[in-house]
Amino acid sequence: MIPMDIVDEFVKRAREAGGSNLESVILFGSAVAGDFHPGLSNLNLLCILRDSSFPALKTLAPAAKWWDKQKQPPPLCTTRQEILRSTDVFTIELLDMQQHHRVLYGEDVLSGLHIPMDLHRVQVEYELREKLILLRQHLLMASEHDSRLWDVLLRSAPSFSTLFRHALIALGDTSRPTRHEAVKALAKRLAFDASAMLQVLVVRENKLDRKKMDISELVSRYLAAVERVTTAVDLALDEKAAGRAE
Repeated sequence: MIPMDIVDEFVKRAREAGGSNLESVILFGSAVAGDFHPGLSNLNLLCILRDSSFPALKTLAPAAKWWDKQKQPPPLCTTRQEILRSTDVFTIELLDMQQHHRVLYGEDVLSGLHIPMDLHRVQVEYELREKLILLRQHLLMASEHDSRLWDVLLRSAPSFSTLFRHALIALGDTSRPTRHEAVKALAKRLAFDASAMLQVLVVRENKLDRKKMDISELVSRYLAAVERVTTAVDLALDEKAAGRAE
């Protein structure tokens, strides 16, 4: 269950602290997308400010400190103009927000955003390549410690599953699947073994006992899946782009 009582309390405190400078408060992420897991998922908030200078930002500090005590990440603070000017560099992040958000106070500044999908494709390719290289680095350093290997998998799985969903979007899928559904759908489309990624996600949600699993074998399948997806998505998106150019 999503703890909307503390969300509502933050909005109340933010409005009192920010006054007329607070234009909107928006809930986004897993709490809206249907992937929220109590004790595991964060409550992600976006605050749209009219003035983002340090003195203006400081007025929200009491609300932000209270929110921190609820063990939630600090709200993202930006202006409407910054959001409009960021659609070409934060395509994945803003598309996620646009597709999964709930306005708690003020205006909806996300629904009308135009996100350039050609740049979205580039960011998906870049992020997959970058995170694959980082994954190898972390696995290399953790290779002799089972607990550290689990740490790497559990920390990386949400990012990769998000990128898998955005790979589907870049390939033309408009179904807005959940994290698990996206992994399965991409596996079917690109013909790769998604079992390791799905198992890590289930372990992360405390629905599977990791002590019963061979971590070395799991890591091998996990890395192979990420490598397969990265290469296949790169080729598929390049072919799609070439087809549009003809």
